[in-house]
Amino acid sequence: MSIDGVSGKTSYIGSSIIGLRNQLNDLTQQLASGKVSTTYAGQGGDRGFALSLRAQVSSIDAFTDTATNVNTRLSVANLALQGISDIGASVKSAAAATIVLNNNGQTSGQITAQAAFSNAVSLLNSQSGDRYLFSGRATDSAATVPADVMLNGTGTQAGLTQLINERRQADQGVSLMGRLAVSSPPATTTVTSLAEDGSSFGLKLGAISSSLTGATVTQPTGTPPAATIDLGAVNPNDGDKITFNFNLPDGTSEAFSLTATTTNPPPAGSFLIGVDTAATTANLQGALTSSIQTLSDTSLVAASAIAASDNFFNSSATVMGGAVNNQATIPAPITGATLLSGAAGTDSLATSFAVNDTITVNGTPITFVASGATGNQLNVTDSVQALLAKIDSISGATTPSTVTGGAIALHGADGANLSVSSSNTAAFAALGFSAPASATPAPLRVNGPPFATAGNLIGGTSANTVSWYTGEAGTDPARGTAIARVDQAVTVQYGARANEQALRYQLQNIAVYAAVTTNANNPNAKSQVNALQQRIAANLAQQPGQQSIQDMQAEFAGAQTAIKAATDRQTQLKAMAQTMLDSIEGINQDEVATKILALQTNLQASYQTTSMLYQTTLIKYLPVS
Repeated sequence: MSIDGVSGKTSYIGSSIIGLRNQLNDLTQQLASGKVSTTYAGQGGDRGFALSLRAQVSSIDAFTDTATNVNTRLSVANLALQGISDIGASVKSAAAATIVLNNNGQTSGQITAQAAFSNAVSLLNSQSGDRYLFSGRATDSAATVPADVMLNGTGTQAGLTQLINERRQADQGVSLMGRLAVSSPPATTTVTSLAEDGSSFGLKLGAISSSLTGATVTQPTGTPPAATIDLGAVNPNDGDKITFNFNLPDGTSEAFSLTATTTNPPPAGSFLIGVDTAATTANLQGALTSSIQTLSDTSLVAASAIAASDNFFNSSATVMGGAVNNQATIPAPITGATLLSGAAGTDSLATSFAVNDTITVNGTPITFVASGATGNQLNVTDSVQALLAKIDSISGATTPSTVTGGAIALHGADGANLSVSSSNTAAFAALGFSAPASATPAPLRVNGPPFATAGNLIGGTSANTVSWYTGEAGTDPARGTAIARVDQAVTVQYGARANEQALRYQLQNIAVYAAVTTNANNPNAKSQVNALQQRIAANLAQQPGQQSIQDMQAEFAGAQTAIKAATDRQTQLKAMAQTMLDSIEGINQDEVATKILALQTNLQASYQTTSMLYQTTLIKYLPVS
């Protein structure tokens, strides 16, 4: 008979101990990590659900990071917008200050505007991280050129100050009469003629109202417009009055009245009644000339500066045609009245347009018909001016297209390209254009030198004119230039361009106030500045129907509200997902600790039992002799 060792019969005890130790190790690891298992395989049948929950939590974390970044950008942008709004308010207040000119011909308010303008430009070039916030999609480029370059230019590129000076010359004209002429028609002694010169500049005639006894007033008519006042054979009475209205380059209007008087010398705003109507007419012409010169040297100067600033900041594409003549018996430069088709010897284009011809503007065709034109159609018998109006309506031009000295200048919409072509290239050439003609946005400036006799505006080039906005200049909504997804089904738009209407309009008014200088020795200097300040104060007030900085802030606030709503919802979803994930992956520490204690007890008992078994020998069972 053989006797087996203890180990042979007790190996199951060792296996049991190993199992208990493995369980103890697993439980100890769980207690240390707080997880059921460090691998998905150890999570059992819920591992697929756990993977889905963890992906959801990761997605929420990614959205949270995006929301944080976008909120930061929106906060910086809002601070910049508020700063620009505050700057506008301070300049508006400065424009109401008492007028005291310094040696440079500027007021303290204008000095304030210079610093304010620099600050506004800096705010428009605000960055969040390495991202420019007001450059549209060009987030790696500054939104504008520096403030000094904008005002004073650089190298061969003219800045705003130079364009204001050029426009002033063009609007005042050689005689400083606002491009108007006061005269008597040939062989008349009682008629006063007041006429424009046919250019795009200067004062434009409005309605004339009169209480002058015996006088006949003809309202402005013709091309260029002209009005007449015929005193006839009867002198006006003392106190009779005539009022002239004028339209200025910035869209404002001014009026002055002249009163007939027997007082000699006549007081300001009046004209002396002479011994007869011929003498009275001469006195009226002298008073009218003097009043126009004063208007030209005061309100017109201010309006001209405002218009120049708008031309500089409100960039549009300009296509210039060459000067061409009509087919009159004695050919003359085409005008707005020139017909688009006609017989030889008439004021019509040298080559006529025909039925079914087209002129295509930015992809939209204008079709010529025999009569009854509607929509984007023109009658072949229409005039050049009718064509220009139709082109402007399609392009969205804010600066009307013009024809001066036989040359047509087409203007596109703000910040948009302009492309024009025609199916009838010969008739298109008779308008002064080669086919096709196109241009990109550029600041408008006077087509000179000489400037005092210039007829129209022309688009500046990158070689001769500063382009103030250097960001991305698309025609789509600015907010859409930066889009962020902050939830599975929620995106927010938070892009901005410095050339948006609200920002551009504020900037151009601050800039013109800062740029204009006057001659302190000019007796009209204070009136010039006063006219400018009135316009600046009015323009920096809220403009009905026009985008405001507050509108932009409201849009940004809407984006932040959407972000907050998405973030709040995600916080709740993440909490729920994390709770469910913890229930799958996590442990109950008290339960695990209890199991560990029980296992430790079992192991201790097993170790003792095993020890006793291994200490058992045959000698212990043999009788002692």
